[in-house]
Amino acid sequence: MNRNVVRTVALALILSIGLTFTSCGKKKKKKPQYGGTATIGVTVEPDSFDPHISNSNDILFNIYESLFRYTKNGNLDPCLASEYSVSGDARTYTFTIKEEIKFHDGSDLDASDVVYSLKRASGLLDQQDGTPLIPELDVVSDVYSNDLGQVIVTLDSPNSELTELFTTAIIPDGTVNIAESKIGTGPFKFYSYEAGESLSLVRNDEYRNPKYPYLDSVTFKFYPDLDTAFTDLQSGAIDILPEITYDMVQQLDPEQFTIAKKGSNTLRVFALNNDVAPFDDRRVRQAMNYALNRDEIITLSTGLEEGVSLTTAMSPVMSYAYDPSLNGTYARDLTTARALMEQAGLSNGFDMTITVPDDSPVYITVAETVASQLSEIGIRASVVRVDHDTWESDVFTDGNYEATVVDLSNEFDAYDVLARYCTGSEDNFINYSDARFDTYYAQIPLTADPDSRLDLYHQLLRILTDDAVSCYIQDPYHFCAINKRVGGYAIYPFDYLNAWSIHVK
Repeated sequence: MNRNVVRTVALALILSIGLTFTSCGKKKKKKPQYGGTATIGVTVEPDSFDPHISNSNDILFNIYESLFRYTKNGNLDPCLASEYSVSGDARTYTFTIKEEIKFHDGSDLDASDVVYSLKRASGLLDQQDGTPLIPELDVVSDVYSNDLGQVIVTLDSPNSELTELFTTAIIPDGTVNIAESKIGTGPFKFYSYEAGESLSLVRNDEYRNPKYPYLDSVTFKFYPDLDTAFTDLQSGAIDILPEITYDMVQQLDPEQFTIAKKGSNTLRVFALNNDVAPFDDRRVRQAMNYALNRDEIITLSTGLEEGVSLTTAMSPVMSYAYDPSLNGTYARDLTTARALMEQAGLSNGFDMTITVPDDSPVYITVAETVASQLSEIGIRASVVRVDHDTWESDVFTDGNYEATVVDLSNEFDAYDVLARYCTGSEDNFINYSDARFDTYYAQIPLTADPDSRLDLYHQLLRILTDDAVSCYIQDPYHFCAINKRVGGYAIYPFDYLNAWSIHVK
């Protein structure tokens, strides 16, 4: 009996995204043009062109590709692999590699290239010392191919959530210095690099999908800061600035620029120390959640246009693991909030302190607005401002706080996102602990069936929501400015500058 759980996913068409305002007429949509060039402004320059160690794979994945790749909706779709399976014990992955794919030097991709790449990233090549280049791959014990040309990866311990296997760049077998050769299978090829200035890529005419890319070339221009990049955007020196503030959005001419926005996969949280009374009482935490008017908090701190209101421990942009049934769980309800306070024996309220860094106007405004709203159920909250270093040491190192405001930036991996709530986790600064949560969480890497894993994720989110572990406020929007001379640029809920769908209008 075959105990493998096989999941085959059809390659999805990558759709361009943009928030332009169009008329309701029946004007025929023009097909994208081929040719031309576009310039993208970035504030982080690659520290290496080796994709297994670089800080800028958001750029480099226009050159290199992986077995699977994320879509703009957060799903993993086939790229260099057509399908994969995970064994019932979650210790063996098997990948089927697509045929007729070429590297930029004209050589054919085959299983040996994948084996070499995954071994290299895992630190398993003979010339390596065993230290993985990608730390998460330290559980990989072997990588090899079979007679069918499939690639098999075995693990030291069960892990059905090892997404790094899917997203590791594949390079030619035996490549000694990939940072020098820069040979991948992606839609663009390396053309030139000037340190401190720019990186230029040119169209890969042999790319397997003849539809992409549209551009003849794309340039990533490096900037020391966002303000300088914004000035060049306004002058027309660059076409796309992938990350701008809402204040900058308001300065741009809507006749010249399209503004795209998406959740940034960041949780802005009014965090509660679950180790400190009365925040160790779930009823008190629930009451505080019901007392909050999140839209008012967002409006006063950043503007309502700047984010999605949250009541759960995960952003909706993580659609593959998110549970939409939890939306609005803690819609403002002062009657319920006061009843919960009474049940907790605190009908007269209590005094508390919200500690925030003095260098964050947004956090200060959130704290002050929360304090005002909590006063309506008898909670007397004082906002204390401290210098940033003191805030970090008191809150995150020593746990010497009652409540604070913080942005939790997430990797696009639900397993990693939820790790911070495990008992004893070094990232669990709210000191939450629940045996049910720990048990379900431990089952995830042991569970090969994707539907069963999704059910576990939803159970974990329900536990965190029911326990009201803290007060989740918003996922701030990620804004991107695009000159209207170009189109087709897709924004992602994580760092990925995909140039293959950009076209000149």
